[in-house]
Amino acid sequence: MSTTLQLAKRFREVILDGLWIANTNFKDQLSNVNWEQATTKIGSLNTIAMLTFHIDYYIEGLINVFEGGDLEIRDKYSFDLPAIESQDQWETLVNKLLSDAEKFANLLEQMPDSKMNEPFVDEKYGTYLRNIDGMIEHCYYHLGQITLIRKLLS
Repeated sequence: MSTTLQLAKRFREVILDGLWIANTNFKDQLSNVNWEQATTKIGSLNTIAMLTFHIDYYIEGLINVFEGGDLEIRDKYSFDLPAIESQDQWETLVNKLLSDAEKFANLLEQMPDSKMNEPFVDEKYGTYLRNIDGMIEHCYYHLGQITLIRKLLS
């Protein structure tokens, strides 16, 4: 299996359908969360909604680069979640994450393996491979947080 197909599979596992690493995924963890739970603040922790937005923000930013655009995302904006005030707004955010994740994986599958060793936008960011691996690791980090927050809420 090519490198890009393996990476797309790993990415789908953490967001959409995997059980191998954490025995869960974003889709599973978010499926039974209502908007009140998603926006409930526990101490100094980020909310589930905030973490969902945060991960999608980065996925969307990388999609833009994959499609030939500039790297427009900035860390300082990655938690700028608009207020979630209804179940519909929460479901829209979750659906956006899942849709963007599928698009990310599809675009990744279409890349040639040779692209993985090319600089990602600018050499200071490392290679495509480093950034995609980082995205997967970042997703697992926040998946763990969401799982723990859900336990604290129940």
